[in-house]
Amino acid sequence: MRGRTRGYRGRFAPSPTGPLHFGSLFAAMASYADARAHGGVWLVRIEDLDRAREVAGAAKRMLDTLERFGLTWDEPPLYQRDRTVAYAAALAQLDSHALTYPCGCTRAEVAALSRVGVEGPIYPGTCRTGLPKGRKPRSVRLKTTARSVCFHDRIQGDQKQRVAKTIGDFVLRRADGIHAYQLAVVVDDAWQGVTHIVRGADLLSSTPRQILLQDYLGLPRPSYAHIPLMLDAQGRKLSKALASAPVDPADPLPAMHRAWQGLGQIPIRHAGSPPAFWKQALAHWRIERIPKCASI
Repeated sequence: MRGRTRGYRGRFAPSPTGPLHFGSLFAAMASYADARAHGGVWLVRIEDLDRAREVAGAAKRMLDTLERFGLTWDEPPLYQRDRTVAYAAALAQLDSHALTYPCGCTRAEVAALSRVGVEGPIYPGTCRTGLPKGRKPRSVRLKTTARSVCFHDRIQGDQKQRVAKTIGDFVLRRADGIHAYQLAVVVDDAWQGVTHIVRGADLLSSTPRQILLQDYLGLPRPSYAHIPLMLDAQGRKLSKALASAPVDPADPLPAMHRAWQGLGQIPIRHAGSPPAFWKQALAHWRIERIPKCASI
């Protein structure tokens, strides 16, 4: 194990919409390995804001599965359902600085009037200067700026995105009253003191929005590292069905070895249990071995 990185606090933040699947295990193992190899703290946060999508009992089963894979956390898991007051306070802070505005547009209207960006329709700014006559507010959006957001990713390298151009003014509170992921994750990372984020490259394009919110709210910026999507033996993207297949907590080692190989790490030999696997794995973890194949 390498020397302790002062104050390292990492986290894994799954949504309880079903059993832990292989893609989530892949991200969890990378996050856990990097935290432990640096002598840091590892946290688990259950992102259960959208209660309609939550599967009953899924959060407990996910936590139980993580433990079966030897992935143990250092503080009680945080549940986003308990953090609504904090999100509302952050939204009020942004509003007090005239950085938000109410939006009366439906998704269908946005899609019909917008060009397509990296994550779907780019909001055209219909309500930016005020609600059109006769329209009622539905969601709350952040006013983005023309400046570029730049950051260094420990795996993907230097990144740059103009949020206003590629995403547009994005939603902070949805029409159903639920605070959006981008706001919640920023507030929670700061509140938990997260210093290092290791997660899937599917969230790479979200990072500039989160950095923008961190800047607006005066919050610290964590270090980011985005692992690539899982590939098969031929270097092709793993099918969604296979990546979403539940892992078997009764037989964790095959999935652990497969994930470790996908992370580009030295193979683990003669490990008969998850603790034995991790004893070897952490001694040889190198984040620079992870293949790079993502961009924003």
